[in-house]
Amino acid sequence: MIAKLVFGAALAAACVLGPASGHAAQASQPPNCAAIAFRPMLSRSGDGPQDAGLYKSRFGRIEVKAVVKDGMARNYFVEINGKPLARIAGPLPTSLAVCAKAKRLAPPASPEPICMGDQITVLIDRSGDERYVLLYVHRAGAWRFCSVGID
Repeated sequence: MIAKLVFGAALAAACVLGPASGHAAQASQPPNCAAIAFRPMLSRSGDGPQDAGLYKSRFGRIEVKAVVKDGMARNYFVEINGKPLARIAGPLPTSLAVCAKAKRLAPPASPEPICMGDQITVLIDRSGDERYVLLYVHRAGAWRFCSVGID
C-alpha cells in the first residue's frame, strides 16, 4: 500500500514538473509569428512625428509613430528599439504570408500609399534568419498592408 502511494506521488510530481520545465525552456525564445494591436492616435496639436503606441518586452521595444499635420495623424510607421526599419530589396519570403494568414491579416502584397485606419497591428515574423516587421491598418472593414522592414 505504501509502495503504491509513493509511486503515485512520484508519478504526479513527474507530470507536474515534466511539462513545466520544458515549457520554461521554450518561453525564453520569442514566438515565430506574433501580432500586436495598437489603437490609432487621437488628434494632437503638434505637427511632425509623434508617438502613437509603445510595446515593450524583454525581446525589444516596438514604437508605432504617426506623422502629424494640422493636428491630425496622416501616416503611421514603425521603429524597433528607437531605430527605423531597414528596407527590403527583392521578393518577400513566403513565411510572411503564412504568418499573416495565421493572424487573420491580409497577405503582404503591394503596400498602401497612406497608412491610416481605425485599428493598427504590427506583425512580427521570425521564421527565417531575419526578424520581419509588418505594419497593417484596418480600414473599411478589411486589413490593409502598409509596410515591411527588417529589424
